[in-house]
Amino acid sequence: MTTGVRRRMGVEERRQQLIGVALELFARRSPDEVSIDEIASAAGISRPLVYHYFPGKLSLYEAALKRAAQDLASRFEEPHTGSLGGRLLRVMRRFFDFVDEHGPGFSALMRGGPAVGSSATNALIDSVRQVAYEQILSHLRVTDPPARLELLIRSWISLVESTALIWLDGRRIPRAELERQLVHDFAALAAVSAAHDEEMTALLRHMLRDEPNDGPFTDLAARLIALAS
Repeated sequence: MTTGVRRRMGVEERRQQLIGVALELFARRSPDEVSIDEIASAAGISRPLVYHYFPGKLSLYEAALKRAAQDLASRFEEPHTGSLGGRLLRVMRRFFDFVDEHGPGFSALMRGGPAVGSSATNALIDSVRQVAYEQILSHLRVTDPPARLELLIRSWISLVESTALIWLDGRRIPRAELERQLVHDFAALAAVSAAHDEEMTALLRHMLRDEPNDGPFTDLAARLIALAS
């Protein structure tokens, strides 16, 4: 019988392990409810050793939330192929995958709290929102957005965030329905803006030009027509 020898981790490898362990615990409970002792136990090391790699509880939480924020931001990256409605629907599916997998951590991050209310973590949240905003602009092929378009996109991003937070509290609406509804919301907000601005009208026509008959934007139009009949 041979006895396994535990391999000694390098500094950066251990740091990344602790961040991963923290994120796994945050997936089940709010960061404020997770102690350094729990993280140390899950990582198989002592509490003092955790502080050897991170000077304090907040620094570990910020590092873990930074990785989570990078992951969340990456969910908005989408190839520029197919209709805009289809692209947004795929983005919403990946976004809600993250929300579903990291519910307590996502909720705490967006709502704030002692462990996540620092200026550093607030900046992380803003960076995710900015990535989402820039990604949508790139799909619309707009480099210098007019005021109404910026308002539309940033309002929709806020709507996505608040919808996800409400959904986490009971998950009372089927996820797939909610993802599609949020894509419909984007189209509806664009239509309202187009009713007030010729530039937005041209943009809306561009959005709808490549929409297939079974796409989410076409689906919304059919539903609205049915309501009016």
